[in-house]
Amino acid sequence: LSAPGGVSLVVPQPNINATVAQNILLSVEYSCRGVATIEWKHVSSWGTTSIVEWRSGNYINISTVYKDRVTTFENGSIQLRNVGMRDAGYYFVTVMEEHGTNAYGTIIVNVYEIIYEDLHFVAVLFTFLTAVSAILICFMWLCNKSLHLFQKKTTHKLTASTTEEIELETIEC
Repeated sequence: LSAPGGVSLVVPQPNINATVAQNILLSVEYSCRGVATIEWKHVSSWGTTSIVEWRSGNYINISTVYKDRVTTFENGSIQLRNVGMRDAGYYFVTVMEEHGTNAYGTIIVNVYEIIYEDLHFVAVLFTFLTAVSAILICFMWLCNKSLHLFQKKTTHKLTASTTEEIELETIEC
């Protein structure tokens, strides 16, 4: 973006996706012939908030809301630490040259919350299914052992009764 007076502003990453508590870099690069004033504003559904304004090489005026969370850089970029859901929205940067020419840039920031409830549900479901399968395996093992014992007893009784019949038959003759 180049303004007629020689102010240029480049926004290399116009869309940023972040998660809660992450640090983000709102990166821009400006150039101008004279001394520039850089101003950042945040616009969201909660309203417009001025974040920071500074003149290259001179003063820095950071809003009290962002005082402990913003770091400014000479190229016009800012770093926003520990973002929250309220930090989602549009970030407007204005570079004003001392002769009155301006350049504008916009960065859209989306902030997502990591939902641990889904992970918790999956962990509980996995634990439940593991317990049920362990119980079923134990039950199948017990059934198998019982079946073998029953077959052994039945085979033993069957063998004893046929032996008696054979002995009885031979004596009768």
